[in-house]
Amino acid sequence: MKDRPVLDKKLDSKTFREFYYLKEELVDFCRKNGLPASGGKIEITDRIAYFLDTGKAMPVSAVRKKVSAMGEIDEDTEIEPDFVCSERHRAFFKEHIGESFSFNVAFQKWLKNNTGKTYRQAIESYYQILEDKKKGKTVIDKQFEYNTYIRDFFADNKGKSLDQAIKCWNYKKQLQGHNRYEKSDLAALE
Repeated sequence: MKDRPVLDKKLDSKTFREFYYLKEELVDFCRKNGLPASGGKIEITDRIAYFLDTGKAMPVSAVRKKVSAMGEIDEDTEIEPDFVCSERHRAFFKEHIGESFSFNVAFQKWLKNNTGKTYRQAIESYYQILEDKKKGKTVIDKQFEYNTYIRDFFADNKGKSLDQAIKCWNYKKQLQGHNRYEKSDLAALE
């Protein structure tokens, strides 16, 4: 087993990608090395890997989303292209769904991928997404490795505790390679 290396400029990108680093560690590295620190974990990881390979900052995409000016939203309004979660949208959904409404990842994706459908259909989809989540049918995106690991741990280890799952996760993320749950990770509990 190879110990997780310190994230610094001496690291090569291949080794860097073989280990797990917290987003805050990635952001800290970017700030110390004059790289943009904004964006999601995958984007920041790619930026750092490029920097480790070339010694240069990755060119930034100049594409900006246009914020569409739209009037009142009602249930028959069509979802606009390049949907952006805004306070107006949040207020609309809270009015129609309730105070418990939140822009979860699955619903945000649905909105962005369903331009032209109505907000009535969006409300129906929101409830379906919540039902799917209760039944464990949701897909966890790649950047949420911890969440995926914990879900898979519990699927394979009924009756184990969250503390045990976290202990195995902490063990796993120190190992070289992928961060998916494996039965062999239970070695951390011995």
